[in-house]
Amino acid sequence: MNKQRQTNVMAVTVAIYVATFMSAIEGTIVSTALPTIVGDLHGVSLMNWVFSIYLLTNAMMTPIYGKLTDLVGRKPVMQTGLIIFIIGSMMSGLSESMPMLILWRAIQGIGAGALMPVSMTIIADIYSFERRAKVLGFNSSAWGIASVLAPLIGGLIVDKLSWHWIFFINVPVGLITLFLFQFYLREPKRHNQVEIDYLGSFWLMLFLLGLMLSFQLLGNATISWSAVIISWLVSGASLWLFIRREGRTDHPVISLDLFKNHTFVIQNAVAALVSGFLMAVEVYIPTWTQGILGVPASLAGFAVTPSSLMWIVGSFVTGRLLAKWAPRRIIYLSLSFILVTSICLALLPVSTPFLWFFLITAIGGIGFGITITATTVTSQHLVSADNVGVATSFNTLSRTIGQTLMISVFGIALNVGMNQGIASHAGTNMAMMNKLINPQTATSLPKDLLPTLHGILYTGLHWVYWIGLALVILAFIVNTFDRGPQLTAAQHASKLNKD
Repeated sequence: MNKQRQTNVMAVTVAIYVATFMSAIEGTIVSTALPTIVGDLHGVSLMNWVFSIYLLTNAMMTPIYGKLTDLVGRKPVMQTGLIIFIIGSMMSGLSESMPMLILWRAIQGIGAGALMPVSMTIIADIYSFERRAKVLGFNSSAWGIASVLAPLIGGLIVDKLSWHWIFFINVPVGLITLFLFQFYLREPKRHNQVEIDYLGSFWLMLFLLGLMLSFQLLGNATISWSAVIISWLVSGASLWLFIRREGRTDHPVISLDLFKNHTFVIQNAVAALVSGFLMAVEVYIPTWTQGILGVPASLAGFAVTPSSLMWIVGSFVTGRLLAKWAPRRIIYLSLSFILVTSICLALLPVSTPFLWFFLITAIGGIGFGITITATTVTSQHLVSADNVGVATSFNTLSRTIGQTLMISVFGIALNVGMNQGIASHAGTNMAMMNKLINPQTATSLPKDLLPTLHGILYTGLHWVYWIGLALVILAFIVNTFDRGPQLTAAQHASKLNKD
């Protein structure tokens, strides 16, 4: 008698953890090697695109993968994404010019678009509601570990091997993950007639391309407003055509019915806003500790490590909260932690000691862990089983858009703040600010100018954190609009099944 083998939950969980770790470490490890890459390939004018193109293609493919997971299954979509990611990684390592590297980073991003949303969808499949938040918390620890290990691993690879191995290392790790999914993940065959809305997919991808590209252009030192406006026009027209198409087709990429559920919309809006503020913490606190406090780059990154570690604690706490509290109440609690962090960062004096950042980021980490885990699990429970993949990928996409938009906004705020400071202090310029941010080059600056330069950078960073505080307050306001039935996530799911 042939009995179908069951999913090996432990092996699949390990595979998901490894896939998450690859996603988590990718950005940091590449940024560590980027100066060496740029020096070798002579492409300083294009270096921003090494990150931008990866982010663009990743975001564009996320909703497409989400739909495919519901149509053809989680396993084939994850395997396809991993294969594309492995090929993109290998060819990125073999690149001999900046344009070639950017091309293969785009391919790598297409594959990476499957890793996070499909991983979280698989977790929803193989774990009960009661255990899911705990598993998501464990999975989130990959980000904490990556934040510590990535600079060390990246520096070691560049020093002992070459920058090419930054990408080559993904190949064996990706193949092991592919093997684990192939042999240990079992799912019932789906007999859905695979009908993909290609026109809707095209309009959605064009909308995201225009939107994300405009964010990248706004983050440049010199902004081309004509290119930004063209991007917005293309994005707006594509969004209108996408909505029009989705309302008419029988097989939409993202069902417009999802947006009839106010709780679903608000949960994802809060996730986007909180993810945007997360960029202010993870990107600009290391800038503060290096540029103002003079902490070495190897230690500056550790200022945000407590956030990643306490994120895990927040995720574990969420498991209990989801069973007892309505989503709106959970978000109020999580935003309270984040509000404390945002107020502290907006009001900190320039002389704040390094150790204070450990406490501030730890408090924020609890809030981030609760918010992101709660919005993910709640989004999954607000939809039918046939739409879990789409709901999960939409949650991931919301967070990506929030991060990309706010990185650009924060970059503009920092530059405007510093330029105003430079204009009001004779004898200072932006070249000095670039040297100040790097502790190794800051020593070459005139000592009598250092307090002034610290003050200029401090002013620019406070522009960033006042905007960050406004984001958190906006998230509170958005959460108040969740005026539907205040049910727990499990009660929402039970009501959905009865309907």
